Amino acid sequence: MAEHTSSSITIDAAPSEVMGVIADFDRYPEWTGEVKEAEVLAKDEQGRAEQVRLLLDAGAIKDDHTLSYTWTGENDVSWTLVKSQMLRALDGSYSLAPAQGGTHTEVTYQLTVDVKIPMLGMIKRKAEKVIIDRALAGLKKRVESEIQS
Repeated sequence: MAEHTSSSITIDAAPSEVMGVIADFDRYPEWTGEVKEAEVLAKDEQGRAEQVRLLLDAGAIKDDHTLSYTWTGENDVSWTLVKSQMLRALDGSYSLAPAQGGTHTEVTYQLTVDVKIPMLGMIKRKAEKVIIDRALAGLKKRVESEIQS
């Protein structure tokens, strides 16, 4: 089984507000440093994205890839890689847990990246950590700034 990297952050917003930002793929280029383009290719019966094409530039990892999303309840979303030029795997998830009476959300992001070119495991874990930390910081900033406005 592939190793994964995970990290958590607390956001000053309810889980529904956090998930609203996570699910709004069209706006990812506005707040995620790595995603340069996002295009929803397919939606489920509830209108949530099932397949999304992302143009990613994360320093060591630059790729145009498609991910398949699975939504579990209101607070969990996971994804797996459908196709990619550079990646063998890009599997991850966001899990949201209400905190402080539901006014805050503990967000856990888990990610596994595997590239087609040989790369030391230590370098892959560092890339995963950079992606996760930037994504969580960007998500927190985006959600909290939308609530303020």
